[in-house]
Amino acid sequence: MTRRTLLALAAASVLAGACATPIRKADMSAFEASKPHSILVVPAINQSLFVEAPNYVLSSLTVPLANKGYYVFPVNTVKTVLEQEGLYEPERVQQLAPEKLAAMFGADSVLYVKINRWDTKYVVISASTTVDLEYRIVDKSGQEIWKARKQMVYTPQQNNTGNVLGNLIAAAVTAAIQRAAPDYMPLVNQANAQVFYFGPTALPPGPYAKGQESLN
Repeated sequence: MTRRTLLALAAASVLAGACATPIRKADMSAFEASKPHSILVVPAINQSLFVEAPNYVLSSLTVPLANKGYYVFPVNTVKTVLEQEGLYEPERVQQLAPEKLAAMFGADSVLYVKINRWDTKYVVISASTTVDLEYRIVDKSGQEIWKARKQMVYTPQQNNTGNVLGNLIAAAVTAAIQRAAPDYMPLVNQANAQVFYFGPTALPPGPYAKGQESLN
């Protein structure tokens, strides 16, 4: 995912009607003092009813963090290692001391994600898809150094056919398709791009950033 792609995602989120949970300007002093080189991404806690949501979220995090200039431990390998240690449930993983998790992999920091919403609401002839994610980074000493929350909502724009009945039928078909097979990944990618790259919670470029001024 290039920086141009990330900019396009941010613009697309506005055009698609995405909305963000208001966040005050973040204090990045703890993150800047910690200067993490590597980030361990652990399985996400899922509070939604969609059981596959954590896998989607987990697969979406590596690229934006790596492009920002941080080493990200391979998420599937991390998941396998944790399961070999008997840690199958994300809740149990996230209850472990971050110092212990970081030491298991030699990581500088740990990224925790919680999925608050992951659903599509259908009302007569319209449908809206929502993802709501919380992010938190804790360094290997156990200190929280960054956090963010992002909610993204997508409602398809309806085309005007010039005929009232035709518009209603088209809207109903579009909503039914979205309800049957909602596409969550664009919203997840937009959420990641906005919290890591844009606005008050944007991460400083990491030590492996190319063409960006690094903290290290």
